[in-house]
Amino acid sequence: MTLQLLICTLDDRIQSVPQLLIEPVPGISYLVSWQHRDGYVPCELPQALKRHDVEVAIIDGKGLSRNRNNCLKMATGDICLIADDDCLYTRERLQSVIDTFTAHPDVAIATFKAQNDVAPKVYPGYSFSLAQPARKYYVTSFEIAFRRSMMPAGLRFDENFGLGSGVFDCGEESVFIHDALRAGLSCRFFPTVVVEHLGPTTQSTHAADPGVLMARGAYIYKAHRRSVIFRALAVAWRLRRAKGIPFNYALEYTIKGFSKMQEIESRSKRN
Repeated sequence: MTLQLLICTLDDRIQSVPQLLIEPVPGISYLVSWQHRDGYVPCELPQALKRHDVEVAIIDGKGLSRNRNNCLKMATGDICLIADDDCLYTRERLQSVIDTFTAHPDVAIATFKAQNDVAPKVYPGYSFSLAQPARKYYVTSFEIAFRRSMMPAGLRFDENFGLGSGVFDCGEESVFIHDALRAGLSCRFFPTVVVEHLGPTTQSTHAADPGVLMARGAYIYKAHRRSVIFRALAVAWRLRRAKGIPFNYALEYTIKGFSKMQEIESRSKRN
């Protein structure tokens, strides 16, 4: 069973990618999707990436989800682990990803734990199906791995979500898991650390940004349509208590988020 890390990077951040690589190991490889924004003049590819186990693919445009979808399209590994250019790995942690999928042949998507000393995330201490997630659990992209042979052809990251989308600034991983569950895939969390992430995530440092609050509302609309108002109120209340974000402000942008998602879906149906 082979493992391939799907690394997304942007413009000159390609210079950070070599820190992700461990020593060459049979069965472990890397796909680097190098996104070039309009007007970007490419720097020279780092020498450390010119290895037999590293493939670099260039994609133009903007949007992290667009970049991730390029990885999904070009992936070749039996097991694929989503990665960012500020992640660190060890051989033992990558082997634990392979071991998990070997021990659970029915699992299509597995989520794991990430180590982060700057903004520690609290994880449950037990495994569970993502169809019935533990209370307060949420997934982050670089915690996701999948068995490529079980992935439906149409399962992709929603490009309305994620950094650079111009619509919703985060939430692409939650929507991806939601769509996977709707497609009937077995998705499960395992309390195993597989990655160290350097620095905080978008949701942890920009919780009060309109684009982040709107992403919360958009996800609620997609995943919990029948209880969208109740859940929007609950989100605003929790954000006020946990992060001091004014209730009315949080509620306003959460509602704007699911209104925008409703508009996007209506426009898509007309087209």
